[in-house]
Amino acid sequence: MNRLETSLDTLLEVVLLKVPSIITGIIILIIGSYLVKFLLNLISRRFEKRHVDLSIRGFVMSILRVVFYALLFLTVASTMGIQTTSFIAALSAFGLAAGLALQGSLSNFAGGVLILLFRPFEVGDYMSSNNGTSGTVERIDILYTTLISGDGVRVFSPNGPLANSVIQNFTKITNRRFEYTVGISYDANIKEAREIIMNVLHADPRVLKTPAVEVFVKGLGDSSVNLTIRAWTKKEDFWPANNENQEAIKIALDKNNISIPYPQTEMRIISDPNGGQDRIMKS
Repeated sequence: MNRLETSLDTLLEVVLLKVPSIITGIIILIIGSYLVKFLLNLISRRFEKRHVDLSIRGFVMSILRVVFYALLFLTVASTMGIQTTSFIAALSAFGLAAGLALQGSLSNFAGGVLILLFRPFEVGDYMSSNNGTSGTVERIDILYTTLISGDGVRVFSPNGPLANSVIQNFTKITNRRFEYTVGISYDANIKEAREIIMNVLHADPRVLKTPAVEVFVKGLGDSSVNLTIRAWTKKEDFWPANNENQEAIKIALDKNNISIPYPQTEMRIISDPNGGQDRIMKS
């Protein structure tokens, strides 16, 4: 009995000694909770005033909420006399192990943060990258970006490789250039062919006057004189103008008897006067 009474007295003494720190910790917890909510609301209002994107806003606010409450918990625990060193060490070890196990996901996470911060593309943009990803952006998440390809397939692209690739954004432009290479016969008049092509393009109201249409000799091929054709349209007119003018140029050249030759191989059979086997020569 004496030992039990002694233990109870010791426990009561320890509790009485800890009461002030416990009360202080509870007060800090209550005040800190209100302070955290106040700071989060303040930051949220600042985001709204600056018209920060909703996806970035939600991501940053969730991180700040975790960080603020973790700091509050450590402060309260330290005030109550709880040793937080071992807790922090265990948490660090857990974080290291999780990081090693989730290297790919962490890379995608970091890529998502970069995409959300620097905004090389947004939802609704049509983009392509040198890792083979292309399509209209449907959704930007922390780990993956969802695209709708030109043939209607939903593509999930990891943010890590996407953030480290060369990105072409076709929506963040006003005008776009289309280009053809057309080969004409060596017998054709280059100036006449150029004039016919320019007339076709100038007759299309979708083709812009500035920058000017260009038609020039790009090279002398094996069987044709190769003309490069360049013209500009507004981005929304690009595909119709690109496809329809290519057909119109072919029809106009045909009407004016300017042929578009295809690769040819000329073969000659040489007879042996001594009665041997004939030879075939290509040119």
